[in-house]
Amino acid sequence: MRVLLISTYELGHQPLHLAAAGAALRGAGHEVRCLDLSVEMWDAERVAWAEAIAISIPMHTATRLAERAAQRIRQARASVPIAYFGLYAGMAHRQGTLAFADAAVAGAYEQGLTRWLDGPGRRPHAPEPAVDLGRYANPLPARDLLPDISHYVRLAVGADERLVGYVEASRGCVHTCRHCPVPIVYDGRIRIAQPDVVLADVDQLVEQGAQHVTFSDPDFLNGVRHSQRVVRAVHARHPQLTFDITTKVEHILRHADVWAEFADAGCLFAVSAFESVNDDILQKLDKGHTAAEAAEAVRLLRRHGIEIRPSWMPFTPWTTPRDVLAIMEFVRGHDLAPNVDPVQYTIRLLVPEGSLLLARPELAAHLDGYDDERLTYRWTAADPRADALQRDLARVVERGVEEEASDACVFERLWDITRAAAPDAAAAPAPNLAAAFAQERPRLTEPWFCCAEPTEMQFSPLDEIPA
Repeated sequence: MRVLLISTYELGHQPLHLAAAGAALRGAGHEVRCLDLSVEMWDAERVAWAEAIAISIPMHTATRLAERAAQRIRQARASVPIAYFGLYAGMAHRQGTLAFADAAVAGAYEQGLTRWLDGPGRRPHAPEPAVDLGRYANPLPARDLLPDISHYVRLAVGADERLVGYVEASRGCVHTCRHCPVPIVYDGRIRIAQPDVVLADVDQLVEQGAQHVTFSDPDFLNGVRHSQRVVRAVHARHPQLTFDITTKVEHILRHADVWAEFADAGCLFAVSAFESVNDDILQKLDKGHTAAEAAEAVRLLRRHGIEIRPSWMPFTPWTTPRDVLAIMEFVRGHDLAPNVDPVQYTIRLLVPEGSLLLARPELAAHLDGYDDERLTYRWTAADPRADALQRDLARVVERGVEEEASDACVFERLWDITRAAAPDAAAAPAPNLAAAFAQERPRLTEPWFCCAEPTEMQFSPLDEIPA
């Protein structure tokens, strides 16, 4: 069968999920082509060629964009089978219906897609997502189906930019943070990729010119011994290669013994979901750490020469403007301003269907029905000033992107607005951060975040698709 795989957004990386699914389907005898709408224009010929289409939805942003793409496909080809696959395909976004698609597969989506194409699974509007959490021998991702990595995100260290590969050592997470979508599907479980497959995939990426690798795992230290084996194997084969990971604050502290080895093997930075510095909010989210422990994580990694790039979720139903200002003060006080992309200061809690937060009684008073377009429950903050502040900060960040303003400039604007929204907070004026931003700290050139709402710029190519 002729199968078209589509990606809309994968954090600026070459879409790993298309490469993984493409390898499995090609191995099952299907003819596969790919289309990555983050770097390619809409291709009506590829859509017309396909006998079935599967769209990757690994995160919220991609899901919103994917539904727009599926709608356009339906307008052009009403009867072509369409499936969603990836993490967000494991959630019943509309209480049992799938917008514009016939099926959804999550977990081990490689075999799920194969079953969908080969069996009776291609029925219209399957009522429930198919989630397969069984162990699966993952194939070597088919990178040859995708645009070259030179079209994607780079590692920036000062003025130097390097090509980046995107690899997967595990799926799922052993933790059940209440705001996170991963537990909805994986329920505290992980599935590791075979180290030899991970290493072979890194080999492919290095052949394409990669000098740095991002491990895509929701938490790279969930299976810490497995992760150590992967790091050792990659470093032995490619000693000049650098890498970054994502991990929780509690893992940074619990596995303090790994950081010296990781630093020697080329770990430049770790992304960690700090979310808030209000311990009461952190407890409501079941984050498993405190603000003081987040600060200790910063110090621990820096002792080994590794930077931390915290991600934040400033806006929750319990947030006040003072809480947002406290995040910015924490960032400033720990010399993290260059490590935080401005969009992080605007992130608003998403409450998808099936969210573990829905079981918390203290959330109920803030909910106002489900938003089918935005794929989240609507909510309002206990302090209405916080909702207004979020809208103001989002406008500042989008304007900064349009103007190509520096992060330092955007931070100063965000600080001024937040400080004005919390006049009762005892905060010093923002210092001159020019020296901090002048430091050559490693970062990726794609600033957006998986839980951010798509921008009009991201939607616009899909809006231009002819019906």
